[in-house]
Amino acid sequence: MEAQDALDGPGMHRGFICASFNQDTTSLSVGTKTGYRLFSVTAVDKLDCIHEGVECPDVYIVERLFSSSLVVVVSLSMPRRMNVYHFKKGTEICNYSYSNNILSVRLNRQRLVVCLEESIYVHNIKDMKLLKTLLNTPSNPSGLCALSVNHSNSYLAYPGSSTIGEITVYDANNLSTVTLIQAHDSPLAALTFNASGNKLASASEKGTVIRVFSIPEGQRLFEFRRGMKRYVSISSLSFSADAQFLCASSNTETVHIFKLEQHSPSQEESSPTWSQYVGKMFTAASTYLPAQVSDMMHQDRAFATVRLNMFGLKNICALATIQKLPRLLVASSDGYLYIYNVDPQDGGECVLVQKHRLFDSSEDPVEHKDKENPQDVAPQPASQSYAATVALPSTSPSTTTLMGYSEDGGAQKGEVIPEHEFAEGPVCLDDENEFPPVSNQTN
Repeated sequence: MEAQDALDGPGMHRGFICASFNQDTTSLSVGTKTGYRLFSVTAVDKLDCIHEGVECPDVYIVERLFSSSLVVVVSLSMPRRMNVYHFKKGTEICNYSYSNNILSVRLNRQRLVVCLEESIYVHNIKDMKLLKTLLNTPSNPSGLCALSVNHSNSYLAYPGSSTIGEITVYDANNLSTVTLIQAHDSPLAALTFNASGNKLASASEKGTVIRVFSIPEGQRLFEFRRGMKRYVSISSLSFSADAQFLCASSNTETVHIFKLEQHSPSQEESSPTWSQYVGKMFTAASTYLPAQVSDMMHQDRAFATVRLNMFGLKNICALATIQKLPRLLVASSDGYLYIYNVDPQDGGECVLVQKHRLFDSSEDPVEHKDKENPQDVAPQPASQSYAATVALPSTSPSTTTLMGYSEDGGAQKGEVIPEHEFAEGPVCLDDENEFPPVSNQTN
């Protein structure tokens, strides 16, 4: 879900502003009128609220880094300022102010990317230093961009044009443009990478065709037809962890799941059927047909679908393995999280197995975990990393401000990390194993 979009209309929960899943779909972040909430989505039958932040109201962007305590928040009251928190210690790591409203934020273990309407800022996540500013990017009023969650190849994708569906693929590690992909005829509406960062899915504003490309080459691998209806607004795309499936949600009542599989010619020849024979005839005939008709004949339909009991509401979807079974998660602006079973063999209509309310109610309460024990937030030894000691008093004045570095111009940094906390290694949040040091990670 694009965090900056207005989520209004019939059926919308009055406290709901935005929602996003973390990089491995183990938690859900929800921006609200009073702050933000973080939920664990590792079980089907219960939904634990692991944190409720009230540092600022009207949160329209909230992004959590994997299962760590690092969370990025942007509020409607200060839409040009990004706040980075260590939520378990209740401390602010740093904040940055930008020249215009922040439209989206993306992060992995190596980079933090901030997208404005006509510029993109790339930060080093270990110390939040501003590494690069991409100025004069094509007008991008929705803040559309995607960042690979695989930090070893931090590819960034964003619109390369405001009039056609061109994708710019940028290497956020080496700070250089990799390729341009001519993906669609009309402007882009959705982008997402798979977990390893070697596939990129896209959809245009028309919303009828979804394409998957290889990265970094930019070759088209798959093409799926969501439907014949024109001008459907695709609100989210998401790969499964193994990149075998891709789900797409829109402002319609249907969520589509596509299966990424290459049809083996050898299998077809060894056991030919009438349908395969006809399929070959159509494939041969398509060579002589106009390009648009030929493309339609090569497009695969949905492998599985979900019928929501709503229409026109903003929602985001994600595929996850929960309790060893494949599930589809749908977070909707009606204030609910829906969990469906997915049949990975036969597909078809997915079955709703659980519905969780994202806001407290006597009818469907959200379980809250106890706040951390005092020993969990006790000051750590000085030898610990920056994030482990950020709560300790700093010898530097708290009002110190610095300018973030940029070759072309940059963002202004607010209250800064104490100078002695800048370490050679990446920032390490000591309470989670999922965060850096990167050298300890296996891909």
